[in-house]
Amino acid sequence: MFINVKMKGKFKGKQRGKQSGNKGGNRGNKGNKKQKFKPQRKTYSLHNSKNDGGFSKKRKFGDNKEKDYETKRPRNDEIEKPEEKVVSESSSEEEVDDMQQLLGTFKGVKPRTAIDSSSEESEEEDEIESNEQLKDIDQEEEEDSDVSNMASDSEHDDLSDLTDEQQEELSELEQNVKEGHESAEKADEDVDDDEEIEIQLLEDHSTETKIEMQNDPFVKHCLFDINESLLNSVQNVPPLLDNTKATWSELGTLLIQIPKCIETIEIDNENLIQIEEKKVFASGAKVPVKISQSKSTLQDLFIKPQILKNIQKANTTMHSTTSDSELPLTQLQTEVFSILNNYQDLYFPQRTFENGEELRFVYCLHAMNHVIKTRLKVINHNSRLTNKDDVSEEFRDQGLVRPKVLIILPFRDAAYKVINMLIDILFDEDKGNVMNKNRFVDEFTGSELIMPKKNPKPEDYELLFCGNSNDDFKIGITITKKSMKLYADFYSSDIIIASPLGLRPIIGAEGEPERDYDFLASIELLILDQTEIFLMQNWDHLLHIFKHLHMQPKESHGTDFARVRTWSLNGWAKYYRQTILLSSLQVPEINSIFNKQCCNYAGKVKVVNPIAFGSIRQVFVQVPHVYHKFNATNSAEAIDARFDFFINKILPQQKDTSMKHTLIYVANYFDYVRLRNYFKKEDIGFVQICEYSKDNKIARARDMFFHGDAHFLLYTERYHFFNRKRIKGIRQLIFYQPPYFPHFYYEMCNLMQEANMNKKLGSVSNMTVNVIYSKYDIQQLSAIVGTERAIKMVQSDRSVHMLLTD
Repeated sequence: MFINVKMKGKFKGKQRGKQSGNKGGNRGNKGNKKQKFKPQRKTYSLHNSKNDGGFSKKRKFGDNKEKDYETKRPRNDEIEKPEEKVVSESSSEEEVDDMQQLLGTFKGVKPRTAIDSSSEESEEEDEIESNEQLKDIDQEEEEDSDVSNMASDSEHDDLSDLTDEQQEELSELEQNVKEGHESAEKADEDVDDDEEIEIQLLEDHSTETKIEMQNDPFVKHCLFDINESLLNSVQNVPPLLDNTKATWSELGTLLIQIPKCIETIEIDNENLIQIEEKKVFASGAKVPVKISQSKSTLQDLFIKPQILKNIQKANTTMHSTTSDSELPLTQLQTEVFSILNNYQDLYFPQRTFENGEELRFVYCLHAMNHVIKTRLKVINHNSRLTNKDDVSEEFRDQGLVRPKVLIILPFRDAAYKVINMLIDILFDEDKGNVMNKNRFVDEFTGSELIMPKKNPKPEDYELLFCGNSNDDFKIGITITKKSMKLYADFYSSDIIIASPLGLRPIIGAEGEPERDYDFLASIELLILDQTEIFLMQNWDHLLHIFKHLHMQPKESHGTDFARVRTWSLNGWAKYYRQTILLSSLQVPEINSIFNKQCCNYAGKVKVVNPIAFGSIRQVFVQVPHVYHKFNATNSAEAIDARFDFFINKILPQQKDTSMKHTLIYVANYFDYVRLRNYFKKEDIGFVQICEYSKDNKIARARDMFFHGDAHFLLYTERYHFFNRKRIKGIRQLIFYQPPYFPHFYYEMCNLMQEANMNKKLGSVSNMTVNVIYSKYDIQQLSAIVGTERAIKMVQSDRSVHMLLTD
């Protein structure tokens, strides 16, 4: 006969009793409290002890309680061990002795195993013995339940000891929560954390169960570990992904990549002895579903009530909504938020000056909603832990450090707009307190470039540099219920807004004595807006930031590791980080970050709309465009192959005296340095203009090139980006590589008009535009000639293609 006896968990020796009822919390130091006594819960251990005969007991009741304790469970030496009869045809006496020695190691603990006996007497003895053990366990469970109930009653009595003034305050707060916080009070300068705990606890506790029942994406994404199958998919190189495509009305064609996940099947067998509790894992990622503007409301999007009422006012770019629309969001904002709220990575390469404000509002709303949810979870758990000595797994709600949102922007003006957007989302008008706001306004406004009235700059240049264009800044932001603190210390901040240049000196380089990158260890939301501008600043600074994300901190920074999420301790934080890339371009450098640095287990979405007509259609100068293709096996080899192709195929033709006034447009600074050194070595007459050139040398180079004193002019894209000077005298234009910004192509080509020429030198008949490209330049090439034509040019067997503009 088989008898299965389920053991009662793991007998952990933990002290859960408390000496007084007013310990911890905000109410522990108010008034004189009646001391309350909470009984000590009995604990047992399977490990032997020298003094207690096999049981390890932690006592706090005094000597007079030992007798009562001993009457409930006999001592080890008083237990009579019954004789066990095991009959097996294949067993020997040595095996029986080994079994008895093994059972003897558990002194005082009856072996709960299934024993097959051929004797009816042994079966009856086993049944009686098992029943007695089950009765003992049931009795212990009842006693533990009584102790737990007594502790619960004691905690309930603590609430009854509140003063009348405190009870009135709590009832008033409860009423405010029920009414949706329609009338919010204005915060003072010094809002303390204790008041915040009382306010937020009521709000969070009343909605926590409802949020979890409604499958809040925040709860599903951040509060559970990923299973082994999903972990293997994201850790594999390359990741194991399922690719699907979808078409939405505003975003267009979406390439959706979901990590493969095999759901574990749990076998329910009553005969199995379960020692550990069932662990709930994060569910596998799913394809995002577009939010319906006509059928969905803001409450359906799991937005916290604290900011719910401010969305209509803060979203200044929202178009006039129709009567059947329930969301105060545009169609573009709705579709983007459908992806962001699903905690999936997004690469949107079609940002413009027209939709920039719409996108800025969406990611600010998502970031603020994420921060508030995280803070409410922590505050709720803080208040619940005031009356507990141990911290269970359910209270793991933090990262290794506090900063959880990092927003990287190119200019101070962009940061100024983002922070003002966050303020509008968090607070009602004339309500809430923003600390250090005057300092913020002084440092992030002003210093604007003066746009010339004569020979005005292009429209996109004026829109881009209209505000403070300083690219060296950093600011930490702390979010509370009624206040926002700017210029907070990074380790007490919830949001960090900075430029790559602002973070680079802090992170430092290997070997520097003073460097700090621990604040990047627990970033859960990373936002890069206007990413293409980082190419024109210093791309290495951005790569340096990615390299130091989610590294093990050097110091603890006051972290309670009992509250740190398991996946953060395991080093899986990068698989939980959501990355949002917004750009106006689709270039290999940004694609590389999205493909290699974005490992979100929830999946990622990329907008891949084809380009129907490229920027070449805006060239109004009638000139032939000759495209030269070279071959390379990989992107690293393409650097040397391009240089060899230029000096062997293109440069010899351009050295002819009839090919004077040749401007060589170089997109990459390292290629520019290589060409400059080669020209100096070969003693080729040239002048140069780059972003590091001084004004007097730039004026001299322009003058020499216009008058034909220099055959070649080396010209970098970064200089053109920041200055947009009109270079006159261009008759031969060579693009060493297709430009990153497609509108620079037609800007440079249109400088070849007759009005900008030196009429004494050259003629219009021999003007040409030459472009060098490979298959690794297909994205830049598509922006110039269109996607369909670029694919044909790359796949064609011909190495030369000519297009003519009229």
